[in-house]
Amino acid sequence: MAKGYDDHQARLSELNLLGKALTRRAKSCCELCEASGVKLTTYEVPPIPVEPELDQCLLLCPTCYEQLNRPKSIQTDHWRCLTKTMWSSLPAAQIIAIRMLKYLADKADWAAELLEQAYLEPEIAEQIDKAIITEKKK
Repeated sequence: MAKGYDDHQARLSELNLLGKALTRRAKSCCELCEASGVKLTTYEVPPIPVEPELDQCLLLCPTCYEQLNRPKSIQTDHWRCLTKTMWSSLPAAQIIAIRMLKYLADKADWAAELLEQAYLEPEIAEQIDKAIITEKKK
């Protein structure tokens, strides 16, 4: 049990090293919903690399972070922010936006409509598919 805890703490330390760069990039706002004035948490975008990478991390508000980690707690209306996020120049934000829209498409017509409008660069589409395949293996 201690080894798992130690590994987790080491991973958190590595992620904290990215903190300043992430905060600068995010301009102290949630990179999905643009909430500001709240505590932001680093979220690693699946598939998670062996070593933390700036391009595979997002800074998220408590609402986005919680709902991504606990899909049963998803509040559909919160994710209307994806209308803008799906066009982000940040690939990690696009990946999460499209994955969330795919999840919400059965529950909300607006999400299905946004998915129809989405255009993805081939490498982004490939990353989304890799993340979905990785989750199915768990």
